[in-house]
Amino acid sequence: MSWQSKVNKHLVGKKIVKVEWLDPKETNRLFGWDHQPCEIYLDDGTILTPSQDDEGNNAGSIFTNIEDLKCIPVFRDRRD
Repeated sequence: MSWQSKVNKHLVGKKIVKVEWLDPKETNRLFGWDHQPCEIYLDDGTILTPSQDDEGNNAGSIFTNIEDLKCIPVFRDRRD
């Protein structure tokens, strides 16, 4: 199965139900990262966590084609 087919199988048609940034302590505990990405929660329980690369070396931002939201950023020591 190609990557395109695999990703389509798991993501196409799903609904985003929540987006939130990870807590700094939780990010470090879960991934050992210094930066906090947003996590995208889907209606089937899937969680998408952006990483800077496929080795999971640190959090990743998400670029978009939305005019007033060109990039969904990562934070270092996020504080709301």
